[in-house]
Amino acid sequence: MTAARVWFITGASRGLGRAFAEAALAAGDRVVAAARDLGPLDDLAAAHPDRLVRLTLDVRDRAAVGVVADRAAAAFGRLDVVVNNAGTMLLGMVEEATEEQVRAQFEVNFFGAVWVAQAVLPHLRAQGSGHILQVTTMGTGGGFASTGFYAASKSALDSVSQALAMEVAPFGIKVTIVQPGGYGTDLFTRGTTMTPPHPEYEPLRAKLAEMWGEDAGPDPGTAASVVMELAGLADPPLRLIVGGASFDMVRQMDQARAEEYRAWEHLSRKAPG
Repeated sequence: MTAARVWFITGASRGLGRAFAEAALAAGDRVVAAARDLGPLDDLAAAHPDRLVRLTLDVRDRAAVGVVADRAAAAFGRLDVVVNNAGTMLLGMVEEATEEQVRAQFEVNFFGAVWVAQAVLPHLRAQGSGHILQVTTMGTGGGFASTGFYAASKSALDSVSQALAMEVAPFGIKVTIVQPGGYGTDLFTRGTTMTPPHPEYEPLRAKLAEMWGEDAGPDPGTAASVVMELAGLADPPLRLIVGGASFDMVRQMDQARAEEYRAWEHLSRKAPG
């Protein structure tokens, strides 16, 4: 029988984070759930008083991240799976975004995740094991109209995480970049900030709304089951797309990029570098 693991999950009160916490508890594991608002976790805390610890955390506050990471490691004596899940969405065109909005997007999605990784690494290195799951998006392969800054923040985390994986492998620590598609979370409602709309982009905005429709996406629990299996792998992948439809879309984007490279190879090779 597999020993119970200890999970540290940021953004654990709603959406994917909540689904991950529920799945881990259902499997008999222990969970340290961190979020700015812990109220939505009241029911889980009542159902699992001995296996769930809740900690208030705003990942933008680097000093607070360090304190909470130490408390998380001390709660059950170790950390086995760290899920960097906290995130927000800035929705709007590049020209429309304010400086404050762009910086806020990166403060949570990129810097916040980096602060968490830095804070847990001493604990994982000391125990000689651990698995960090960096939740990005299936869109890290490139930007898309109106979600450019969201994709950019997640792409930055993707690149740093690839470097991190190489750096911590000698210590027995694994890193997986988890790339989910669109799930039925509140990322596009409570977690979304809208840019001030510019009238010139209204036709494109209408086209995007028609393209996306009103489908909220599948239940986050379906993604949680995949993440549970991922966390149990002895040799996990560096990247994992979560969602069959997302997998197909990413493969199409990769093929289109490869075809464009080939089409312009003759021009690329005119430079010696």
